[in-house]
Formats: sequence, C-alpha cells, structure tokens
Amino acid sequence: MNLHALRLFHTVAVTGSVTRAAETLNISQPSITAQIKKFEQELSLTLLKPQGRGIAVTDSGQRIAQLAQRLFAVERQIEQFAQECREGTSGHVRLAATYLPSHFLLPAWIARFKQRYDAVELSIVTTNSSEALRLLLNVDVDMAIYGGLPEQYPDDVEMEELFQDELWFVVSSKHRLAGRHIALEEMMQEPFVMREEGSSTRERLFALCRTHSAPAPKVALQFNGLYESVRAVVSGYGASFVSSLVVREYVERGELSRVFVEGVRLRNTIAVCTRRNEALSAAAANLIGLMRSSPYRVG
Repeated sequence: MNLHALRLFHTVAVTGSVTRAAETLNISQPSITAQIKKFEQELSLTLLKPQGRGIAVTDSGQRIAQLAQRLFAVERQIEQFAQECREGTSGHVRLAATYLPSHFLLPAWIARFKQRYDAVELSIVTTNSSEALRLLLNVDVDMAIYGGLPEQYPDDVEMEELFQDELWFVVSSKHRLAGRHIALEEMMQEPFVMREEGSSTRERLFALCRTHSAPAPKVALQFNGLYESVRAVVSGYGASFVSSLVVREYVERGELSRVFVEGVRLRNTIAVCTRRNEALSAAAANLIGLMRSSPYRVG
C-alpha cells in the first residue's frame, strides 16, 4: 500500500478540498489528484466523487479515512516513543548490584532517577560479585554496580570507578579489641562474621592475609546479607571486615568500634561495569550519569 498516497487522501478527506489539502501539504493540486487516482486503482475502490464544483468522500472513502486516522495516530505514538528512547525518558534498564550498593546507594540513586525519568522501567537483581559478573556477560543485565570489584574480570568488561570508601575491621563497642591498634596476625585470631563465598569483600580479606603471610581468617558465621552480618557483630560476636558505608552510623552511635590493624589501609572501589564496545541505551546512560554526579562521603 502506498502510505504517501493514503496520507494525501486523508488530508483531502479531513480538509474537504483538494485545494486546501494542497495548501496544507505544500503540494500542487494536480499532483495530489493524480496520486489519489493511482491509489484508487491500487485499492480498486472509489474514494472521491464529484459534488458540485468540488468533491465528496464516498462511503468507502469515509471508512478508509477513519482507519487512516488510527494508523497515523499510531505513527505519531511510534515517533514519540522513538524520541523518548533516544533521549532516555522511556525504556527499560536492567541492572545487577552487589549488596553494598543495592542497600546503601541504589535507593537514593533510583529515587533521584525516577523523579526525572518516571517512565523508565528499572529491573534490579541484588547478588554477589561473581553472579553479577555472570549476569552482565550473559547479557541478562545492562550494567553491574559493584561495591568492591572482583580480583579479576574479563577484557570485554569495562569498569568505571565512581568513588572509593574504606574497608574497616569492626567489633562490638564492648569487645576487648575495640579502638585498639593491633597486628594483622592478632586480628586473625578472632572469629569472623562474613558474607558468603563470592563476596568481593570476603575475597579481599583472604587476599590481604595471603599478601602479608598471615593466617587466613576463621569465618565462624556466614550470612547472605550485610545487615545480618553487622547485627551479629553488634550483638557481641566476633569481628567483621566491611565497607565503611555499611557501618559508619553504627560506629558513630557507639554500637560498633573500629579495630586499627597496623599497616593495613584498604579502600573499596564502588564501580559500574558494562560490556566493552557495546552501546548503552540512552536511559542506561542517563542512570550512569546520575550516579557519577552523586555526592558521597568517603571514609
């Protein structure tokens, strides 16, 4: 079907005149008339008929004009949707996030993002570092937000650092090590409350011990969530090695205390990872732009 001819006919039907249609479309009257005649031949229908000095739309033409009205309305919707996708004001962004950014950073980021881009749909999976990387490489998500990066990641993953915070050793404020400066070997004598295997912070602690030839930590309690790990230490059991973003308020309230391990000052990278050489949607790029511009309090 010749959609250009359909548009010409629809304009004639709406304006009621070939002359007015020609003025509206800035096309000559003979050209409009000729193209509509070809369109009638294509459909094997008469759409216009003479009426006095002008023309009238036939019954078949009226029905065609109604259907064309719906078609061009959908066309406008498609054009608007495409524009929104180009500008990032519509679409669907899928992301995986490790527990730290998911619980302590993403809520504020998403609130700000949705205030500006309410029509964008967001799907969020909270998981550990290893699974977040797998989801990214399997194209199940558009980006992965890490609180602490895996020690190794493939070349086809592009990492952008957003900011850094400190990794702290913490114990209950009533613990015998609270506020003390000790050696790493002594710290490793304590039972640790940690996240499950695959957690980047847990891997950092084991790597730290290997680097300093210290005994590996004894993980006495293991949880899948950060909150549970922290609450166990607050309650008085063991120690934890965790991002300052997670425990800063507990320390300020006096529920937890830092243990200062001599010669150890580690920072935790908060980063967004995407697939290298793969263009992001405008909506995903807008979300990353917002995360870049967010202020943080670093340890």
